[in-house]
Amino acid sequence: MKRIYIVVLLLIAGFSLRIYDLTDLPLDFHPTRQLLSLIKARGMYYASLSNIPEEQRQFAIDQWHSKTTFEPELLERLVVFTYRFTGEQVWIARIYSSLFWMIGGIFLYRLARDLVSENGALFSLTLYLFLPYGVFASRSFQPDPLMLMLTIAFWWTVQRWSRNPISWVFAILSGIFGGLAILVKFVAAFFVIGAGIGALLLKGDSLRETVRRPQAWVMTVLGILPGASWLVYGVYVTDFLRTKFEGRFIPALLVIPSFYLGWMSMLNIVLGSALIALALLGLFFYRQRIFITSLWMAYLVYGIFFDYHISTHDYYSLMIVPIAALSLAPFADLILPQASSFLSKIFLFFIFCFGIFATAWDIRSQLKETDYRPEAAMWAEIGEMLGPRAKITALTQDYGARLEYWGWERATIWPLYDDLVYHVGLKGANKEFETLFANLTARSGFFLVSMPDELSRQPELKDRLVQYPVFAEGEGYIIYDLK
Repeated sequence: MKRIYIVVLLLIAGFSLRIYDLTDLPLDFHPTRQLLSLIKARGMYYASLSNIPEEQRQFAIDQWHSKTTFEPELLERLVVFTYRFTGEQVWIARIYSSLFWMIGGIFLYRLARDLVSENGALFSLTLYLFLPYGVFASRSFQPDPLMLMLTIAFWWTVQRWSRNPISWVFAILSGIFGGLAILVKFVAAFFVIGAGIGALLLKGDSLRETVRRPQAWVMTVLGILPGASWLVYGVYVTDFLRTKFEGRFIPALLVIPSFYLGWMSMLNIVLGSALIALALLGLFFYRQRIFITSLWMAYLVYGIFFDYHISTHDYYSLMIVPIAALSLAPFADLILPQASSFLSKIFLFFIFCFGIFATAWDIRSQLKETDYRPEAAMWAEIGEMLGPRAKITALTQDYGARLEYWGWERATIWPLYDDLVYHVGLKGANKEFETLFANLTARSGFFLVSMPDELSRQPELKDRLVQYPVFAEGEGYIIYDLK
């Protein structure tokens, strides 16, 4: 029973840490992705309102419909439902995502307890809740925390089913959790399939014995149906998903050393090299390591398939957090038996508490360090200054999402230097620049720059803009009058 109290205290502490600085703007973790969901949610919300100016309402709806859709807008719908009671608040999604992460922690604890021990489960849960990267990621307005929760729930239920393969309860729950995880985000399929294979190998039955079990078929159908339905709808009914799978796998990257270095850099951001090494070492201390090894193999295959994104986007490695937490569970059973005396147990408990407190305090300091709230006023000021529906070209953050959300303006986006290199192949040729500038400013009366460092990386653009008069300038931005 004492461990139950510890688990509850850990969950309360983890959730409290995540809602610290709750009302700050969601710009602390991949703001481009979070603002995409915020803009969609506002459009959905405004579509249901009748007490606002029709022009503003229609602009919000148009913003929503103009945004790309890949995953079902489930979290956005949940947030919009809550807006009806709270009004439009940017922090609502932060609470939901944090709750999803906590629920995922409960399933992770139960899974680690089944695979290792009670002590190992506490060890895994602590890492899962207080890993700095995980704290920031689990506060974000994107589908990943919900996907991760459902995936971990699938891991636990399918592992339970492997221990009792005639159980209809765990077979049905496995199918539901796995199917919903894939529906929320297709990438979950790698970790659902990987865990399913690991559970079958853990069970030890032959393939012939497995296919004869009706529970396996029910589980498979339930796991495939939601995601397949969304795929058919998006590809064959409405066609909006047809081109969304392009550019995910670039075979040439697999033979370039920089790809693997980039992948390792992303893992260092998420876990750190020492923790990665310890997690892999933990595999050797598992009594039945086939299940956890299957999860590592699933991550490896997933990373190779999404080779460009895994080496450039750190949140593509978010699933490694629960996998590493599980892998480290056996160390608890190696360390705790060494604390045989009462004094050594007290000392070990002190180290445990100190580690949590020090990590939580560091995270709290990072959250407090930057206050993003003034940015909302800045973007609103820019929007009011330019006037409604101004024609703008912009070198700005998050592909114009901040300007759209708080400034109520839509801009033609001037690409960042890295985007030019990747998509256009910038060679510095004046003819190429002139063509690009003419195309992107043809209908614009203003050029907004809110990223001066980025402007310095593009000297041709900087030299061109100084030829135009300054329309307005403030802290963090300058607007050139192209007219």
